[in-house]
Amino acid sequence: MPETRNVLVEAARIARGNIKPLSEYKAKEFDALVFPGGFGVAKNLCTYAFEGTSCTVNKEVEKAIRNTVIEEKPIGALCISPVLLAKVLVDVEVTIGNEEAASSAIEMFGATHIEKSHGEIVYDPKYKLITTPCYMLDATIDQIADGVENVMKKIFEIC
Repeated sequence: MPETRNVLVEAARIARGNIKPLSEYKAKEFDALVFPGGFGVAKNLCTYAFEGTSCTVNKEVEKAIRNTVIEEKPIGALCISPVLLAKVLVDVEVTIGNEEAASSAIEMFGATHIEKSHGEIVYDPKYKLITTPCYMLDATIDQIADGVENVMKKIFEIC
């Protein structure tokens, strides 16, 4: 579409709330950090959608991940977003389901990919990371809900 899009404006519309730029994120003020999935993660939070294993992660996203780990707070990552964690933290255990290209990329970053199915999670206690595949698998909305619910349950358990 020939329009200019603004992530903050769109996020505020979807969330119906006061959205702030990630540059203002302070990990100590939050209980956890959760990355939704979707193509937006792969093209806006990093360049994985365009550059594959040569991708870079947005500097503010990288800073948010690292600061959350320093504060020893949990990080949830859904769908494709575990790629962010693998690229930034390297020696992590995550899942994106069984999609071959993304799981291979995760391994190339130095992380460990653990194959999981609908609703299942991988918990990496070293970094307090909780991941689930969501739409990286051919999934229904109730299967997605199961995975998200299990990620959030684990986050609440940790907090």
